[in-house]
Amino acid sequence: MQTVKLSGVVSVLSTPFDEKENIVHDDITRQVEAAIVFGIGGVCLPAYAGEFYKLSEAERLAVVQTAVQASKGRIPVLGQSNHPSARHASELARKNADAGTNLISFALPRQFGLTEPDLLNYCRTICNAVKIPILIQDFNPGGPTAGPDFCRKLLDQCSNFAYIKLEEPLLGPKLRAIGEATQNRVGVLEGWGGMYLPELFTSGIAGVMPGLGHADLMQRMWNLGVLGNLDGALDIFDHLLAQVVYSLQNMEFYLRVEKHLLAERGIIRHTGVRSPGLTVDKHTFDHAVHLNHRVLKAIERFGFKRCPLA
Repeated sequence: MQTVKLSGVVSVLSTPFDEKENIVHDDITRQVEAAIVFGIGGVCLPAYAGEFYKLSEAERLAVVQTAVQASKGRIPVLGQSNHPSARHASELARKNADAGTNLISFALPRQFGLTEPDLLNYCRTICNAVKIPILIQDFNPGGPTAGPDFCRKLLDQCSNFAYIKLEEPLLGPKLRAIGEATQNRVGVLEGWGGMYLPELFTSGIAGVMPGLGHADLMQRMWNLGVLGNLDGALDIFDHLLAQVVYSLQNMEFYLRVEKHLLAERGIIRHTGVRSPGLTVDKHTFDHAVHLNHRVLKAIERFGFKRCPLA
């Protein structure tokens, strides 16, 4: 099995669309180039923040292929293989692996209540479909996310289960318990924009999966945090938190805010989202723009280029 160690920021890339809602693959290439300039730990697509649920199966594979070709082996690429059917998710995982991705990522199906054995069987089917490492995402607003027993059982059956991404507050105790249950063979990454990252540095967090718009700042924050400089990390976090919290009130709203920030940095040239999207009033989006501009000022304050590809 190929081994890829994830650490630090693994950014979820956006899927930019033009005025006719066609995917702009050049903007995906530009995001990969920016991620390399940022020096982050990897990129992932197409996930929820990449509007995977609005893409056809062929489009999902195409954006992954674009990212792999753009990376040229310079940065790990995670091929998101989401589907509520284990059979279809497995097929997409195989195609993404054949396309040259370094890891496969997929989300647990949380549309309806399933038992732990049901979810383990779902995961096992997908893990066994490929030979490369697996990252499992669990976002479950209606109940608890996967815990240490789940991770241990799956690892016993699938040695390529390497990471789990959890999106919930007060994650520290569960993070430490997963480490103990799996003998630190399963790394935990924090999602939800990195909102809960600072408290997790002392618990052995393996990484964080925000968007790309301020990933260079988040990577600096990570570097300081893992070195034990929590106050230094929090100094950066103070400049990001308002934007993260505001944008994540609604995922469709987040898509627009993230693409605006990416465009302001010259990383993408098209900010369209596919229908249906969330329409907000001018005052609501104006506040998002204001918060994005505060992030841009922080980017320059901490010594980074506003336009990394210039």
